[in-house]
Amino acid sequence: MAVSKNAPERDDGYTTARENALRDEEKFPGVGYTGTGTTDGTLEEKKFTTVTTYSDESDHFVAPPETAEELVNEVLKAEDDPTINPWTFRVWFLGMGLSTFGGTLGTIYYFKPQTISVSTVFLAVISYCLGELMAFLIPRKGLIGRWFNPHPFNNKEHAAIVIMASTAANAPLAIEVLSVQKLYYDKIPHPLVGIFLIFASQCLGYGVAGVLRQTLVYPTKMFYPSLLPLNSLIESLHGDRDATKKKMRVFYIGFTVLFFWEFFPEYIMPVLTGISIFCLAKRDSMVFTRLFGGSNGNEGLGFLSICLDWQYVGSAGMWLPFQTICNNLVGYMLCIFTFTAVYYSNLWNARDFPFLGQLLFTDKSNGTTYVQFNQSAILDSNYRVDHALLEKQGLPYFSPTYLVYILSTNMAITATCIHLLLWNYNDIKSGWAFASPANIKRVVSSGGWKFWQSGDTRPTAEQEPDPHYKLSLAYRDAPNWWYGCVLLLSVTVGLITNHYAHSTLPWWGFFIAAALSSICILFFGAQIAITGFGFGVQPVIQMIGGYLHPGMPVANMYFVLFGYNSVSQGTLLLRDLKFAQYAHLSPRCTFVMQMVGTIVGSIFSYIIMSSITTNQREILLSVEGTNVWSGQVVQSYNSQAIAWGGLAKELFSVGGRYQWVTLAFIIGFFVPLPFWLLHRRWPKLRLDYWNTAIISYFIGWLCVGINSSILSYFIIGFFSQLYLRKKHPRWFVKYNYILSAAMDGGTQVLVFILTFAVFGGGGKEVPFPAYWGNNYQKGNYDYCMKDPATKKSATA
Repeated sequence: MAVSKNAPERDDGYTTARENALRDEEKFPGVGYTGTGTTDGTLEEKKFTTVTTYSDESDHFVAPPETAEELVNEVLKAEDDPTINPWTFRVWFLGMGLSTFGGTLGTIYYFKPQTISVSTVFLAVISYCLGELMAFLIPRKGLIGRWFNPHPFNNKEHAAIVIMASTAANAPLAIEVLSVQKLYYDKIPHPLVGIFLIFASQCLGYGVAGVLRQTLVYPTKMFYPSLLPLNSLIESLHGDRDATKKKMRVFYIGFTVLFFWEFFPEYIMPVLTGISIFCLAKRDSMVFTRLFGGSNGNEGLGFLSICLDWQYVGSAGMWLPFQTICNNLVGYMLCIFTFTAVYYSNLWNARDFPFLGQLLFTDKSNGTTYVQFNQSAILDSNYRVDHALLEKQGLPYFSPTYLVYILSTNMAITATCIHLLLWNYNDIKSGWAFASPANIKRVVSSGGWKFWQSGDTRPTAEQEPDPHYKLSLAYRDAPNWWYGCVLLLSVTVGLITNHYAHSTLPWWGFFIAAALSSICILFFGAQIAITGFGFGVQPVIQMIGGYLHPGMPVANMYFVLFGYNSVSQGTLLLRDLKFAQYAHLSPRCTFVMQMVGTIVGSIFSYIIMSSITTNQREILLSVEGTNVWSGQVVQSYNSQAIAWGGLAKELFSVGGRYQWVTLAFIIGFFVPLPFWLLHRRWPKLRLDYWNTAIISYFIGWLCVGINSSILSYFIIGFFSQLYLRKKHPRWFVKYNYILSAAMDGGTQVLVFILTFAVFGGGGKEVPFPAYWGNNYQKGNYDYCMKDPATKKSATA
């Protein structure tokens, strides 16, 4: 196969993994590359192309991409035109509009039976359609054209809109706090206090993450796998029409098919959410329900069920690294075994309570029934635990599987820190290097403390070889002091709202929570960036808050808000910064889009939360909820606030009923050590492939929601990441990520329409008539036996 090449040598300061591959025709035959490079931070044109003689449809074997650098440079082009303008009327008009839309939809999804986030792919599809429509309809000439339509809709406008809208669409944890106060305490702060509370809790994480971007954004190894579908989509939408024609054909077909298909499992035929051969064969067995059922919220583990609803299957299997999927599978199998063993061995009186549930329960008649724990019966007028009332009421119980989830998550939290220190120390050590005595001395002596005068502190092109990072050096940076000001503002607003929201959290507790979030952003941000896998650090923050503020559940909620939500929002900001780097959007434009999106999202998240908690109050307080609305997230948050914030000493201290939940933190420190030590002794065993933090977390994976989708998720993941990537790497690189974006986009557009048209998002629900494909009125959708216990009334 003939390949002609015209590429610069290594010493030009702009060498990529793709160019190296081109030098080896036998290993990587016929790969094309085009790029524009920068060397020392100033724009320098170095264009180079490769021309191949094979057809795009050729199925000759090429080596699949293995490393993060190879994968990113295979999927995304390192080329840029810095003259493209993102500051247009379209950006502000569509960005503000979609931020309103995203904040609304994200909050609606928060109250769904399965936790779903608003897909950035969905926002990208909508913004592209609207952007092209505006470019077509608005005149290009004259004063109107100069201000409102100066040029065709471009990729940087598109990226800026997506960042603003996705920032607003991330439902913040403050929604949980305010929902719990309204539903369980019948008290909610003033609307302005609530809105500013949401804003402050988000920006606290933004400030910390911005300072850490040199460690968690710029390096190639921090490649954020979830971004590849989105960036591939935007690159294809705005690329050369002839070059991307086949890619876009795949996108439009995938989008259209999923849009129309999802109408069936979502509304007409919900039985497709979970097809269980075992339940169809035996419909009167709770054992079968618990093990094989999973089409309804908190029904069962969904083992061997087939889900044909892409809303629950999702595209994660198509973009998660195969190593992450394999670790996920091991944790999943351990989860099935652990949940079953704990329940049927009656550990922690497991069989006295629901198999799956997030509430706190009280054992009322020697283990034969259960009711919801009456938290108001143990709190005084200041929302503190009254121990005299507690003794009368008795300590609450968790459902057994939810307890396993808390335990495994606690173990995974400390295992993550140790795993990263053992395996990725060199990747994250710069995260705390700024605080070293030598660096502090250097900053003071050189006048670096004058932050308002500081110049560009980014690494040079020679220090950081990532080609997409090099292209970003052509733009002025958003300086560190900008993020420092955001951090200072959020701390100030947070302290004020913390007081006026009646949080009962003292000021010193607020600062401890903020310090903890800063540490967690470094470790868990690195985990997400490298593996694509992330989970919440809520349990460890709740434990610390519980022991710092004993008997104060509301204070615990606010401690978690500033200690955990800041971590979540910080990692999302890091993801957006990496997205902007891949899209070659200027750092300053990225900063502005994130701040505006946060403000708009805070306002509309509060408005929608207030509406839903008023109109769906009874459903949100019920154990099972419905297939449309569920309070499982609010229930979980409230239960843990009562347990950790009010009863940590009685429940979780050594000698308490659930002492192993706390001891799991200590166990987690040691879990990664055997694998690391054995790998150093026998590296050929490849024990470095197994991430014990990921495995530990997934031991408690199935504790909530609709679980029938798991088998389908693994089938998709193995087919994409094992078969396609290994056997058809050219097809995988060209179409895998654009197809995953299409399927997510088509699904979420349809789900949004149905939410307001028939699912009660607009206030009135229109259920589809009952028949064999819509069995909910007679039981579970998959025909598994319905748990009689969930029909019992619960006391509030």
